Amino acid sequence: MAEVNAGPPWIAAQAERLLAQRGHAWLLQGPSGLGQYGLAIRLARAWLCDEPTPQGACGHCASCHAFDVRAHTDLCVLMPETLMLELEWPLGEKAQKEIDGKDRKPSKEIRVDAMRDAVEFAQRTSGRGRGKVVLVYPAERMNHVTANTLLKTLEEPAGDLRFVLASEAAHQLLPTIRSRCLAHTMVWPGEEDSLSWLQRQDVDPAVAKKLLRAAGGRPEDALAYARAGLDPAAWARLPKAVARGDVSVVSGWAPAQALDALQKLCHDLLATACGAAPRFFETADLPAPGPAGAMAAWSRELMRTARTVEHPFNAGLMLESLVSGARSALNSRH
Repeated sequence: MAEVNAGPPWIAAQAERLLAQRGHAWLLQGPSGLGQYGLAIRLARAWLCDEPTPQGACGHCASCHAFDVRAHTDLCVLMPETLMLELEWPLGEKAQKEIDGKDRKPSKEIRVDAMRDAVEFAQRTSGRGRGKVVLVYPAERMNHVTANTLLKTLEEPAGDLRFVLASEAAHQLLPTIRSRCLAHTMVWPGEEDSLSWLQRQDVDPAVAKKLLRAAGGRPEDALAYARAGLDPAAWARLPKAVARGDVSVVSGWAPAQALDALQKLCHDLLATACGAAPRFFETADLPAPGPAGAMAAWSRELMRTARTVEHPFNAGLMLESLVSGARSALNSRH
């Protein structure tokens, strides 16, 4: 699998360090785009491997094959169902039947039913005799009920059971979850390493540099932008376009994508107002910031919107509302 065997070099280096340490539960934390999922996969695969090396799994044993085909009996993967389907992990029989029967849509959270299945999995004997692994990603997608269901097993795992929780918003996790894990903060690769890796993923060098800036230096986010077809020129036009109230600049975007871009714009404008350098946009592409009070209020409104952006009643109206809010903040006189 490419996600395991050909990941970024900084992920391989982190995996080797973590595999040399002891501990039954790791929390991999950091912002998006730094490779939490890839690192979690490497750890889980190596822990279950029949012939592991200091660098990780061997890649050729029966355990590695079972892992590659998503059929390892000693691995339990907990993700939102939408992400499970995207990454081609099999759903539980009941969940698959409900979704296939149109009884409900795939969940965007980690469901408590799946967590209960994981607790039951934890009580079973290892099928291959090398222990068991529970992988949770993104861990912040557990609600309080789901997280509390995990707590007891996380604190007192049965037998040779290991956990790897990967999060892009660890501050949202329950303190009791965080306290039961060994924390690992993801390494932030340098620009040269990131650009070299992006070019190996067939991203044009000129485009890679601009998308890496748009992603705030996070290489996997930049790669996702490239694969989604984000036009660097359109990104550069966005700040001044929304200042004019031009909704067409985000035409066809999902509300979550537009919100992310506006939060980055708001960040850069607040930074420049304080004399700092912008992070996501070039200085020349930014409009003048609005008054401090209006900008702070806009930032708070964007954070409130983030709580419900994945469930818009009408995507088009939400895009209009987001651009209207940006225009009002940037052109406010108070």
